Amino acid sequence: MKKIILTLTLITAFVTVQAEDMTADEIVSAYIENTGGAEAWNKLDGVKLTGEMNQGGMKFPFEIVQLKNGHQYMKFNFQGKELMQGVFDGESMWGTNFMSMKAEKSDAEATANQKLEMNDFPFPFLHYKENGYQLELLGKEEKDGAEAYKLKLTREPKTVDGKQVDDISYYYFDVDALVPLTTESEVKQGPMKGKMGESKLGDYQEVEGLYFPFSMTQGMKDGPGATMVISKVELNPTVDNSVFVMPKETPAAEKKSDTETSK
Repeated sequence: MKKIILTLTLITAFVTVQAEDMTADEIVSAYIENTGGAEAWNKLDGVKLTGEMNQGGMKFPFEIVQLKNGHQYMKFNFQGKELMQGVFDGESMWGTNFMSMKAEKSDAEATANQKLEMNDFPFPFLHYKENGYQLELLGKEEKDGAEAYKLKLTREPKTVDGKQVDDISYYYFDVDALVPLTTESEVKQGPMKGKMGESKLGDYQEVEGLYFPFSMTQGMKDGPGATMVISKVELNPTVDNSVFVMPKETPAAEKKSDTETSK
């Protein structure tokens, strides 16, 4: 796998638009071309990421699957227990409750918002015009020591606490490599409501002609975050559909019967 190094070597390796007055459309077009091209991205049916997460010094392995049909899940092992989060089969969403360690169905609002995400595989810029998204270039800023273009992407409104709210994200693109370095979006609910969530992307590497970030840190802006270091990216993985099905809880009477039979 080839690593993207954000230096002058990278500029000669990629097709980029170097004009000072680049538009938002030109930046996104160059990004798509630099990371494999629209034709290759459109042929992608799914991706599987394997790696290790570091949160507050605690490390544990994870596995993420995202498919073009909207199916997805995140699986990780923590203290010997396997947990599933954000599992979606295209119609319903569920995850493991951390307290009970049982599968729990997400509410209708969260599920409806997740269905909107189905339009954005493998990333929201690939078909942003067809989806009616609004894209705006806000200028240049320094981000983590690098000069970056700041883009504002407005997608379909989401529903939060019964009300529709704007779905706005800010993307910072390295001015030379023209790949995202950071994304930001406002937290709409919960104890962090009103604050900015942040994802930092880095260590871009090539996998079968497409480029992916192999390092991602997610958290609150200007605060500590959880870092995900990816060790393997698998394209178009074969995934059994049963993994997306929410497990049914075994009735108490059946559990008791099984216990008595085993004695």
